[in-house]
Amino acid sequence: MSFTHPTGTRGAKQPGRMFRWMNRLIMGRARRADGTTMGMNLLVLTTVGRKSGQPRQTPLAWFPGPDDSWLVVASAGGAPANPAWYLNLAAHPDQVTAEHGGRTVAVTAEELHGAERERAWQQIVTTTAQFRKYQETTDRKIPVIKLTPTT
Repeated sequence: MSFTHPTGTRGAKQPGRMFRWMNRLIMGRARRADGTTMGMNLLVLTTVGRKSGQPRQTPLAWFPGPDDSWLVVASAGGAPANPAWYLNLAAHPDQVTAEHGGRTVAVTAEELHGAERERAWQQIVTTTAQFRKYQETTDRKIPVIKLTPTT
């Protein structure tokens, strides 16, 4: 479980205060039984803050991965820095849950690398072209994370 993607030097503006407000609204949609919005599958990722030690919740689009896992993308909208939830995963990879379809599941988080990442990335950008635009906006390699249920 190595989380190794460094920040970039260029990219879109880092999501701000308005984005956090929107995330609260989107989390409500993600928690509904079907867990979709704007044509994307959603889950609520709960991590432990790397500095605060407090639970942090983030709605994320997910894509089907191998063996009933979920793939999520640390895009931050193409910003040069990785999103806070990614940094929290790196600090506490064993203290993560994913909420989807009305149930909360403990998961193991693993960053994909090499050919495995490339296969997952192609699947993601084929399904949702917006992620390809995010990659074109920044010079950092956007991390792809596999969430595997532990129970």
